[in-house]
Amino acid sequence: MDEHDGPRGEYADMRAPASAVAHLVNDFSTWEPVSRATSPGAAASCANGRSSPTDEDPKRYRPRTFAYFKQLPFDVEAESERDAALEEILKQLYIAVKAEDYSPGAVHWTRELQAWINLKFEMTREQRVTLTKLYYSLTLTPGVATATSDRFARMVSSLTRKTHYLKPVEDLILDWRPLWEEVKPTLFQSEAGTQQAALRKTGKTLMKLCYQACTYFDPQERRAMLDEFLPFFSTNELSNAYIVFSLLMTLLPSSPAPEENRECQPAEIFPTIFHLWSLVNRSKSFDAMSIDLFSRFARDHLHCEHVPFGRHGIFTKEQSDVLFSAVLRLTGIPVGQAGSPYSTLDYLAGAAMYLEKDRKKYPIAHSMARLIVMSLSPQCLDGEDSAMASLEGLLDSIETFFHPSNQGGWTTFLGQLTLYLSQSFLSRWNSEQNGESSTPDDRRINEPLKKRFVTSLKEVTFMGLFSKSSKVAVYYYDTLQNLAFLEPDIILPGALQRFYPSLQGLVEVHRTTSSLNGLQMIANVMSRTKGYRCHLTALMALALPGIDANDLHKTQITLAFLQSVAYSIPMSSLTRPDDHIHGTDLAMQWVQGEMERFEREGQNVQVDYETELSDEDEANILRSSTAGFGEFLVTLLGKVFTLLENLPDANQSRGGTPEDSVINALPAALSPIFSSLSPELFDLTLEKLAAFVSSHVIHQARDAMAWTVNVLCKVNPEKCLKVFIPMLIVNIRNEIDQNHAASDRTTGTDYLPRDRALVWHVSMLGMVVVHVGREVLTYKNDLIEIAKYMQANCRGLPTMVVWNFIHHLLLNLTTVYSIDHALYEPEDVARGLDIGDWGRTTSPADLTIKWHQPSPPEIELAVELFESQTRAATEQMNLLMSDNPPVSRTGRNKEWSDEVSRIMQQIRLNISGMAALFDPRRAATDSEDIEMNQATDDVDTVDDDPLAEVAEDEELRPQFYYKAGYALKPNDEVYKKIHGLREDIGNLLSQTHAFLCQHQEDDVASFTSLYSAYRNWITDVGIERSARPLDRHWRIYKADISPFRIKGLRKAYPRPLLIKRAEAYQLMRMKHNATTRHKSELDKRLLLDLAESSLSLYADVRRTAQGAQDASLRVLIGGRPIVIPVLIEAFRKALRDVDHDRIKGAMYTLLHTSLLRTVVKDWRFAPDVMRLFIESASIDKESIQKLGSGSVYNLISFGRPFERLIVLDEAVLDTIKPTEDVASIISRRHNFIMQRRAQVEDAKADLGLELTRKAKSAHWKIAGRCALFATNLCCRFNTIAPSEFVDLVAEGTNDTHPTLRSHHLQAFTSVFTIIDMRAAYGHDYRNYLLGKEVNEQQMLKVKVEKGDEAFTQRYLEAFSHPEGAEYMVDCDYPGWLVWGDEFTAAKAKPAPFECYDDTENAVRDQIGKILNKQWFSKFFAYLKQEPKDSTYDRYRLSNVWLLTHCFDLANYGKTAATVEEIQELTKELYGDGSDKHEHRAASEILGAMLTGSCDDPPEMRNRVWNFAAPMLLKIISEQLTPENVTYWLTSLHVLLESRDPRRCHEIFDALKSFRLDMTSNAAFKESAKIQLLEFATNDGGWRLQGMEPNLQDFLAHLDHPYKAVREAMGRVIATIYKTRYHESFPNVTELVRKNRESSSIGLRPYKPTQKFTETITGVFQQLEQWRHERAPGQQTPSSYTSASKTVLMWLDCTLQSQECIQLAEFFPEPFMEQLLHMMDVKEDPELMRTAYHVYRHLPNIPLRDGEDVKFIDAMVRIGRTASSWHQRLRVLVNMQVIYFRRIFLTHRDQRDKLFTAVSDMLSDSQIEVRTSAASTLAGMIRCSPRVIRDAKITELKDRFEEELRRNPMPKRRAPGTETPVNHNQQVTRRHAAVLGLGALIEAFPYATPPPEWMPEVLALLARRAAGDPGTVGKATKTILSEFKKTRQDSWTVDQKYFTSEQLEDLEGVLWKSYFA
Repeated sequence: MDEHDGPRGEYADMRAPASAVAHLVNDFSTWEPVSRATSPGAAASCANGRSSPTDEDPKRYRPRTFAYFKQLPFDVEAESERDAALEEILKQLYIAVKAEDYSPGAVHWTRELQAWINLKFEMTREQRVTLTKLYYSLTLTPGVATATSDRFARMVSSLTRKTHYLKPVEDLILDWRPLWEEVKPTLFQSEAGTQQAALRKTGKTLMKLCYQACTYFDPQERRAMLDEFLPFFSTNELSNAYIVFSLLMTLLPSSPAPEENRECQPAEIFPTIFHLWSLVNRSKSFDAMSIDLFSRFARDHLHCEHVPFGRHGIFTKEQSDVLFSAVLRLTGIPVGQAGSPYSTLDYLAGAAMYLEKDRKKYPIAHSMARLIVMSLSPQCLDGEDSAMASLEGLLDSIETFFHPSNQGGWTTFLGQLTLYLSQSFLSRWNSEQNGESSTPDDRRINEPLKKRFVTSLKEVTFMGLFSKSSKVAVYYYDTLQNLAFLEPDIILPGALQRFYPSLQGLVEVHRTTSSLNGLQMIANVMSRTKGYRCHLTALMALALPGIDANDLHKTQITLAFLQSVAYSIPMSSLTRPDDHIHGTDLAMQWVQGEMERFEREGQNVQVDYETELSDEDEANILRSSTAGFGEFLVTLLGKVFTLLENLPDANQSRGGTPEDSVINALPAALSPIFSSLSPELFDLTLEKLAAFVSSHVIHQARDAMAWTVNVLCKVNPEKCLKVFIPMLIVNIRNEIDQNHAASDRTTGTDYLPRDRALVWHVSMLGMVVVHVGREVLTYKNDLIEIAKYMQANCRGLPTMVVWNFIHHLLLNLTTVYSIDHALYEPEDVARGLDIGDWGRTTSPADLTIKWHQPSPPEIELAVELFESQTRAATEQMNLLMSDNPPVSRTGRNKEWSDEVSRIMQQIRLNISGMAALFDPRRAATDSEDIEMNQATDDVDTVDDDPLAEVAEDEELRPQFYYKAGYALKPNDEVYKKIHGLREDIGNLLSQTHAFLCQHQEDDVASFTSLYSAYRNWITDVGIERSARPLDRHWRIYKADISPFRIKGLRKAYPRPLLIKRAEAYQLMRMKHNATTRHKSELDKRLLLDLAESSLSLYADVRRTAQGAQDASLRVLIGGRPIVIPVLIEAFRKALRDVDHDRIKGAMYTLLHTSLLRTVVKDWRFAPDVMRLFIESASIDKESIQKLGSGSVYNLISFGRPFERLIVLDEAVLDTIKPTEDVASIISRRHNFIMQRRAQVEDAKADLGLELTRKAKSAHWKIAGRCALFATNLCCRFNTIAPSEFVDLVAEGTNDTHPTLRSHHLQAFTSVFTIIDMRAAYGHDYRNYLLGKEVNEQQMLKVKVEKGDEAFTQRYLEAFSHPEGAEYMVDCDYPGWLVWGDEFTAAKAKPAPFECYDDTENAVRDQIGKILNKQWFSKFFAYLKQEPKDSTYDRYRLSNVWLLTHCFDLANYGKTAATVEEIQELTKELYGDGSDKHEHRAASEILGAMLTGSCDDPPEMRNRVWNFAAPMLLKIISEQLTPENVTYWLTSLHVLLESRDPRRCHEIFDALKSFRLDMTSNAAFKESAKIQLLEFATNDGGWRLQGMEPNLQDFLAHLDHPYKAVREAMGRVIATIYKTRYHESFPNVTELVRKNRESSSIGLRPYKPTQKFTETITGVFQQLEQWRHERAPGQQTPSSYTSASKTVLMWLDCTLQSQECIQLAEFFPEPFMEQLLHMMDVKEDPELMRTAYHVYRHLPNIPLRDGEDVKFIDAMVRIGRTASSWHQRLRVLVNMQVIYFRRIFLTHRDQRDKLFTAVSDMLSDSQIEVRTSAASTLAGMIRCSPRVIRDAKITELKDRFEEELRRNPMPKRRAPGTETPVNHNQQVTRRHAAVLGLGALIEAFPYATPPPEWMPEVLALLARRAAGDPGTVGKATKTILSEFKKTRQDSWTVDQKYFTSEQLEDLEGVLWKSYFA
């Protein structure tokens, strides 16, 4: 790397050296500079020092919001330097890629480029485009390792993540075809080349790339994509449908196409996509993917003017209704007794799972919200039918499910949906308002639309706020903030109306916490909104009781609320001396009046302060409210002090507890409060805090109090330090001198009571002096003296606090940090704050920051402290290690050990405190000549040994350093001194290690503290890395900004948070420079010490040393090769000595830490580590064996070949070719890479042979590991495998040990695989990478001249004539949906495959000699052995694959055993088939024979099939049992799956010849054969012909007597019909045209044929006949019951499948009535249960528009006319379900019919029907949109009130007289009226306040019907009691909406004043 990129440029810009401290100056402005984003008033566009960007800005479209470079306290590098660094990175990247140095070379430079981007450096748009295309190409380059490819893919994501850098299409277009070619083999097995699995990228990498790249695909290619993808669509193999639809979701670009390209417009392709969606019904995945896809189109076409945009956005009404119906389904909301609208289809998605989005990262609710919001426009306001109306209808229909009392599986989803709706709307609104969006004016959101949107979400948000789940409530808090930002006048009144009573304690506790959380989120909005801000001080006062030690959760929330308010308003009085406002009276009176108003007007209160309050009145009220800040502050401090006094004892376990949360929340809340106090209030606060600290010692609250003091001190160090430092020093001295605190050694981990006061004061002092700037210099002498005094006089545990104080003081003196915490800019404070400053944020462009930089006096003080501490620690440690230590090293109390631990802690903290002054360059050397030693170290690191490729060291090598405010120059004396002291400490640590190892080997405590110091010494250079400052700072920053983050706004945060962001950037720069460094000799020595102790006998020592070593190796470049040899030698010695502890230490250190990757890649060490690891298998100790098993997984890829050849697109790489000539550099590096590959491969081959030989005679544990790793080492494309290895695995496959058999079998299969792979690709590795098979003469491309119906018919008929086949098609998708231009097929009569070269033939011959009859006999014998447990008792594919290869070799005459001998052995093995294990072995052998020979030449194939097929068919015909059937089913499935049915025509013909034997009583055999036929039908799919006879046979015997046979018949009938369907469009053009012409949602699929209709009609006519023939009450099975069960199984399978809508037209007639009749057969509970199960499916089937008319008419007819009341009752179940599921699709006529029918059924003669009708009616009203609901309520209310009036309760008849004829009818009608009115009430169980009409109805019921006798009175009382029961919590509010007369009517209904 060029020298000018090093620190020299930074040093050159440094100020005076610290040695100039003698010339002290009073002006510290140089060291506490003010950074300014711009000069005041300049635009934000001047960020980062560039001139104001315009539209021609070559780097970004949107100017950067935050001026990172200008906000730093020092001058950063010039832009030209950053550009030069980028050029260097690209040059090195080019060299690495060109030289094929991908890992580590290209990976390292990619990381360097990522670091460059992370530092907010910007490249030009052209560079970004070039790099994106390059990394996109590199990701997909054949031959690149998987991990490397994944790194490149992440870089593509990083470069394209934000569209304000690159605009899709306009700036960047990526080619989708390379990605498609990479994805295709992963998704479609038929498209994968032979043995290409090893080359495939991981699914995660491809998925990530798909999601990111699809944005930049050319939208004009959409049609080409459809042409490519759609021919793969098929629902016969359902995974193909899922894959194709997933491809559309992930790859189809959604950007607008040019207007002239008509075929790529949404209107053209949407109908086809809707059609595909309708082909897979009842799938949740399809619903989710469709919503996702269409939402992307909606978002990206919002701004496209040539695409029509109406009231439903870019969608038609029909499309929008379908989409909203899907949204409703996806909510998962239950309806009545209905089942789920989804079935289990998604389990059949197959390889589509690779493209499935992570639903945690991409929630479905987000896609829904995007779809809805991006379809909104002012046009939605024009009519009742619009996207906005649909959203309102959706929310209305599910409103009750938002209520906290109505929780379930839908709760989280609804919370997410509400949040994402508000976020998406807010983001769109803000982007349109600030000009970032290019939305046309007529589509932009306007005020009326905004108000309507907010109003629609208001009620559900208020309900969700009080959710009982804190996780769910968070969604609503954020939603509340978003809505309040959009429409404060709509949201804030309702919020305050609900929150005031909660804060006053009038409701339950959880509502109080919810209210505080809600207030936290809206405080900022309130603070800047007229009128509402006047409430803030009152709310703060009401919140104060929430600070309660008895409820820490509420305390934390209260503090968060106060923090949010304090960041929004200044905590200072706004009253004026010349004004009449001097007290809080005015504000109190106004707030009290508003509270009474809220209570009076209720939850629908409306407030308009803009008109109600004049500006002057509002200002007076606001000023009055601030007059009480002093009193508020005193109360707050009192609450805080009380809280601290009552915190739990510190002895309790800590970490993640509520106490910890409060301790963290306290300083966060107090910081903004203290930072904006007026001078008077600040003095008051200081006085209170100082008095408390001085007079109290609360040990458990020590940390909380210290942080609180620190927060105050940072605001005004001058005042605070003047008070605290003298006070604390005096108190510390008093404690030591008078109370003898810390006077002697203490044991344990807790402080003695005597020491606690001292610890308290020292802790306070430590936090007083940190991050307070230069003010500490005023007290320099006092601080040094007290430090020395404590060091000299303190002993025991309290010394820890002393060291921490010094650590904090050093941090304060040496680091760069902000000392600016004000809420407003200095000039704003100077002019005086007023009401206009409430809620005002500082623009990032106007931000100025006051920084602290170490000044020479501060550095001198720090060095003085550091030196004194270092010298003292060194002296004490030397004394302790001397022959006469001051403390004895013997004895039981370990006082010596405690002293060592204290010293190590002192050293550790001192090192960390000085970390910022340590230079990583200087720390890398032991000499003063940095450059010379740096060069030497470089030479050491880059080893010329080609085996020494240490990936991680190279990857982490820092190449570029950027300015980060380093305070010293190399020639300063101070610089030399501090580094000299650091080296002294390092030497001391090493000496201590040696001493402990020699004299105190069992001193665990000393060792652990020593290695903690090691860790800090090595890692804390340049930054206090051990404390993770950036991570901690970033986490706090993220938490603090959460209440202020508004979608669409750019960093509109309070000023202190903007300052925190600048600090984070400063820390990022420091961390970048200190990420890694070179190692010095001292570093090496310390690393060796750690390596030695990583194998300690003591577990705690081992763990600490391993952790310290791992952390150190991540920092030090080239450190791993230093420690590995030591560890290897120690590992070897431990094995030799059988030292268990050291063996565990070595194994863990080498194989479970970051050393693992180096061990695997550095072949200087890899062989030795592997030998030792294998040897460790012989150690018989459980813990070591367990560790070894875990290590096997870590080493699973050990020995596999590295990148051998990479097929690079040179043209893409040349786009970054440097201008200078680098050919010689590339040549040298490439030669070295090639040499390394060759030598490493030689080393692997040698080790592979060694392990092979070792495995032959070793113990089985060792032999197993040898075989596993020898496979990786020996199997290679160019050599296949050594002969010794082939002998080992071939013979070992029949080893006596089962584990070894398994290992060898896998290895043997691998050898066969490599042979086939080499031969398939012409023995050329390049062909293998490119997927070019040489045996493609066996394959052919079949042209589809005209894919019309005639062609399809010929294609299908050909499958009935296997003997005359021209070609074989082994996949089912060609032609199912649409014909492409061509499809791939295999020759029907292939030639023998003889494309083997000498290498392959040699291995084949060697194997062939081994595979003799004896070998097969032994192998077969092992196959039929009883497995060791039941998990292995299954059809084992691993055996099948190996046998397939062996039999193939035998078929070609290459084995010693002949085919005939193998067949004879097979017969012998099977014997009589009495043992199930013989069946398992036979199924595997026959399966291998048949599978392997399917695609052989006909004569070879027939020879095998003539033996195996008859044997298999005989077994499945005669010898199937429940024990063995699964073996044969699996075998048959493996044989038939994904194969042309003609390849296995013997099997299919035999299975199709099956006919039911009604005379047989062997139910199992019959059902098993049907099950086999079902499997075969599924596998054969739509191409399988000749199934009609089987179908007719089954249909003719539906009443089979045996249950198993009937169920199997039902399934196979459904399967046959399912596989008969196909669409077979001639081409994609015709498919798109017909769908477009059909409707906007495409063609309706699965229309039943005439023949199918006749079959269904005939079957149900037969059932009806049998039903009449069955005698009523018959207990025995009948033809009717048996046939019904068969039909129900058929219907159940079909209705749960994707083709369920095929049956839709039969729902009204005959299904409904027949299913209801079946449910009436009480004698057969199974029939009733199954019929009800099927019946519940019907309303869940997604019907097209208008298809529900007859269905609804049938339900209405049955409900009115059915003679059986059970049928009338059951029909109600489906009425409610279909009404809810089709709320957006059902026409008004049908809707009215349902309402009328259900209302009429309230008068049913059967009371059960009437009661159910009431529940159904309530449910229908509840789930109706408001526009429907309100009209229906009015209509029904009038009707039922009239009925109640017209049907008075008949008078009691006189005894002995007859009951009038119409008496019961009149009671029934009256009961109906009561139930109807009750249904209206029941429909709103949670509505608070109740609807306006409800009190009147309740009073009417109480007056007119509550006193009725019998069912009427009982029903009335039930209605009234349920109403009160659901409103117990809200009755105090609800009763206000009743008149006194109505309440009187309700009193006494249940014999007491129930409603009082």
